[in-house]
Amino acid sequence: MCRHLGYLGPPAPVGELLTRGTHSLRTQSWAPTDMRHGGSVNADGFGVAWWTGAGTASRYRNPAPIWTDPAVEEVLPQLSSPAVLAAVRSATVGMPVERTACAPFTDGGWAFSHNGVIQNWRTVLPAVATRFGSPDLLGAESATDSAALWVVLRAALDGIGATYSTFEGRSESDARLRAVAAAVAATVRAVLAQAPSARLNLLLGDGETLWATTVHHSLSVLVDDDVAVVSSEPYDDDPRWQAITDRQLLTVRPGLLVVEPLDAAQPTLCAGPDESERART
Repeated sequence: MCRHLGYLGPPAPVGELLTRGTHSLRTQSWAPTDMRHGGSVNADGFGVAWWTGAGTASRYRNPAPIWTDPAVEEVLPQLSSPAVLAAVRSATVGMPVERTACAPFTDGGWAFSHNGVIQNWRTVLPAVATRFGSPDLLGAESATDSAALWVVLRAALDGIGATYSTFEGRSESDARLRAVAAAVAATVRAVLAQAPSARLNLLLGDGETLWATTVHHSLSVLVDDDVAVVSSEPYDDDPRWQAITDRQLLTVRPGLLVVEPLDAAQPTLCAGPDESERART
């Protein structure tokens, strides 16, 4: 059901982040260790997004297995970025194997990956979309649940400006973090209301912050004052990795890890330590 990785920290070679560690994202494409009945390999393509000083996300995708692409070692290491979001894909039976079906999906400064599956998505997601202004799902890059889910989430993100007043008294930056988290949580809850067995590990980045959810699949994080990494599986044996339990909502950046129940009626990310479960490594 895919593996994904988000990195924020000192500029690093994009290709090196795909191969970093003894259990790198590339290794997880053929030897994942915690798929939870979501397939056995992730060989239906891969993609990586990175941010530059302009604030927009650039992207490279290939529908072939990541281990077959020489660009991973010959081209992508020549690119350096302080923010990277990458994924390797295991296509659900019946969905196309094509470049446009590979995460990350991007728009401006956003990049998005979905590890999971939405059963009966052609019925479920149009119903969910009505809660977020009924975006045109025919505009999805590919006929897959993940691509259509990105259209829905993107519509939810378009509406976050209207929610800033909900977080009155916070700084603009803090309010935006909370509003984005609220949009992610609302999208996941809306899908689960229509499809309770959906698997919804989402990873969203804007070049400065990562937001993630856990619904069924594995996720671990490593955060210190300089670096923040979100990964489906730890890529090395660093003892600072923290496994995230199911049905959680995360906001992550260097020096900050906020984990809160996804089912909370109103996300309160970035609240004080007495108001939310806040962990720093």
